[in-house]
Amino acid sequence: MFLVSGTAFADTPKNADAQPAKAAQPAKPKAAKKTEKSDAAIAAQLEELRQALQSQQEQLQTLKEELSKRDRQIDEAREAAAAANARAAEASTKATEAVNSTAEVKSTAVALNSTVSDLKASNEVLKTTRATEQAAAQKAEETGPATIKYKGINITPGGFLAAETVFRQRATSGDIPTPMNAIPYPGNALSRVTENNFAGRQSRISLLLDTKVGSAKLSGYYEADFYGAGTTSNNRQTNSYVLRQRQAWAQAAFDNGLSFTGGQMWSLATEDRKGIQNRLEIPPLTIDVNYTVGFTYARGYGFRVVKDFGGKYAFGVSVEGPQSTFGGRGFSTVTSATGATTQNFFINAPGANGGLFNAFDPTGYTVNKAPDIFVKAAIDPGWGHYEVLGIVSTFRNRIYPCAIVSPAVSTATTILVGPALTGSPGFTCLNAAGAQLTSPSAVNAFNDTRTGGGFGVSANVPLFAKKVDFGVKGVAGDGIARYGAAQLADLTFRPNGSQALLRTAHGLARVEFHPTPKLDVYLYYGAEYAWRAAYAGYMTDAITTSQVVTACTPGVAGCPPSGFVLTTVTTHRTSNTATGGYASPLANNAGCSTEAPPAGSSAPGSGACAGDIRVIQEGTLGFWHKMYQGPKGGLRWGLQYSYLTKSGWSGVGTGGVQVQPKAIDNMVFTSFRYYLP
Repeated sequence: MFLVSGTAFADTPKNADAQPAKAAQPAKPKAAKKTEKSDAAIAAQLEELRQALQSQQEQLQTLKEELSKRDRQIDEAREAAAAANARAAEASTKATEAVNSTAEVKSTAVALNSTVSDLKASNEVLKTTRATEQAAAQKAEETGPATIKYKGINITPGGFLAAETVFRQRATSGDIPTPMNAIPYPGNALSRVTENNFAGRQSRISLLLDTKVGSAKLSGYYEADFYGAGTTSNNRQTNSYVLRQRQAWAQAAFDNGLSFTGGQMWSLATEDRKGIQNRLEIPPLTIDVNYTVGFTYARGYGFRVVKDFGGKYAFGVSVEGPQSTFGGRGFSTVTSATGATTQNFFINAPGANGGLFNAFDPTGYTVNKAPDIFVKAAIDPGWGHYEVLGIVSTFRNRIYPCAIVSPAVSTATTILVGPALTGSPGFTCLNAAGAQLTSPSAVNAFNDTRTGGGFGVSANVPLFAKKVDFGVKGVAGDGIARYGAAQLADLTFRPNGSQALLRTAHGLARVEFHPTPKLDVYLYYGAEYAWRAAYAGYMTDAITTSQVVTACTPGVAGCPPSGFVLTTVTTHRTSNTATGGYASPLANNAGCSTEAPPAGSSAPGSGACAGDIRVIQEGTLGFWHKMYQGPKGGLRWGLQYSYLTKSGWSGVGTGGVQVQPKAIDNMVFTSFRYYLP
C-alpha cells in the first residue's frame, strides 16, 4: 500500500483533481526539425516512463502478491501464534501441573521414603514386640499373672512358707513365740534345762481383693498362719496344729481421703509406715512371732474411720474389741474344807463351747461393757513419720460384798480363830430373817465400772540416704498393759473386790540398717514397766473340818451304846488384815530361787514365788539375707539373737529378808523362707 501510494504521489500533485489530457498543438513550421526531435525524445521518455510505470506496476503487483503472501503469513503467524499461545498456555498449565505433580511426587517420594523408614522401624518394633510378647507369653506361661481378674475384682495371693527353729538357754515350754512374761525364775525347774523347738507353723497365707466402684476403692484382706492349737495338737507325730486367723477385714476408701475399715486387723495403736493405712503397719523384723518387748500391738476386732488430708496429715478413730488381763494375789477369799474357793468379785468367764469360744482357756473371756476407743493423728511432713495416740478402756466386774463372811462366835461345833467377818465395809449382810449372814451370799451384789486409758507418741525417720531407719515409741497409762508385747496385767483388785487399774508404760527403740538391697540388719531395745498396786485389809476365811470323839451317856437320845459319839467340828481361821494386790512388799518370794521337786512326770517343780513383774527388758539383734528376690518370689534366711530379762518386785524371802527375783534368757532363732511373688 505504501508503495502504491508513493507512486500515486509521483504522478499526481497533492490535492489536484484529475485533468483530461490536452490535445497536442500543431508544430510551427519553423521548428519542424526541433519538433521531430522533441517528439522522438518525448516518445522515448514516454516509453521509458511507460516501461518504468509497467515496471512499477509489475513491482506493485509483485509487492501486492508479497503483501498478500505476507498477510497470509501474518494470518498464519497469528494463527500459529494463537495456536502457540494456546499451546503455551496449555504447556504452562501442564508445566504448572507438572511442577505441582513434581512437588507431589517429591512429597510422595518423601512420604514413601518416610513410610518405608517407618515400615522398617515398625518391622523392627514388630520383631521386638513379637519377641517381647513371646517372652512375656513364655514368662506368663511360666509364672502366671501376679493378680487374678475375676468379675472386675483383682485377687492377689501372698504369703510365705517357713522352716524355723529356736534355742532357749532356759526353757519356757513354748514354740517360736516367746511367752515373755513367763520366762522362768531360778526356782522353776524349767530354768535348769534348755530347749530346742522346730516349727513350720509361721508359714503364712494371704489374699488381697480390690476393685473400683465410682469414687470408692473396695478392698478385702485375709491373712492366716498355723499358730492355732487344738485340744489334740501335739509334736509327737504329725504336728497337727490348726489355722489361726491373723487378719480378715473389708474396706471402702474414697477419693476424698475418707475410709471405713472393719474386721479383724492390727490395732490402731500399732505404728504405720505412712499415714494411717491398713497393710502399712511396721512390726519388728523379728523371727519371734511375739515380736519383741515394748512393741505396741494387738490383732482383733476393730472398726475404724480414717480421714487422710493430702498424704501429709491423717486422723483416725476406731472402736476395738476389749479384754481384761489381771494380776496380783491375796484377794479376799473363803476357802472351804474341800478346797473350793469363793471370792467377792468376778471379771471373766470361761468360754462356752456352744458360743464357739475356747472353753479350755484358763483365763476366760471378759464380759465387756464397752469397746476400747482409740484416737490417732499421723503427720508425714516429708521427712519421717510421726504419730500421737490416745486410748480409752472401760473395765467392769461384779462385786459381792457379802461373799466373805464367817460365824460371829464360836460354838460347840464351830471354832472361830480370828475376827468375825461381816462382809465388805459399808455393807450390811443380813439374811431374809434379818440375821447376820455366816456363809457366802450374793446379797447386795452390784456391777462396778472403772475407766482407764493412756497416751502414746512415736517417730520414725530415715537416715543416711534411707540406708538406716530409726524409730522410737512410748505408751503409758492405766489399764493398757495388754497392748504391750509382754502382756503385763491391766489391773488387780482391792480388798472389797473393786478394780484397781495398774499404771504401766512400755516403749521400743529400733534401728534398721539396709546396707544393700539384699540385706536387712535390725537392732531393737524394748522395755515394759508396771507400778505397784498393793493394799492391806484383804479378808480371808480358811475353813477346815475335823472329827472329834466325845463321851456320852448311853440311853440318852443321840448317844450310841458305845458311849462315844463322833462330832464334826468346823474351824474358821479368819483375817481382815491380809496384804495383797499387785507387787505387795509382803508377797512370798521365798522360793523364787529355790528349786522344788516336780509334782509329776509332766509337772516341773517350782518354789513359792509371787514374782510380780516390775520390768521386762529385751535386746534383739538380727538380720535377713535375700538370696533371691524377683518375679518368681523371694528366698531368704535370717538369724536372730535376743537377751531377755524379767525383774520382779521385791517380796518376803526366807527369814523375812526382801527378795527381788530376776530371770534371764538367751535365745537364738533361725528362719528359712520362700515368699510368694
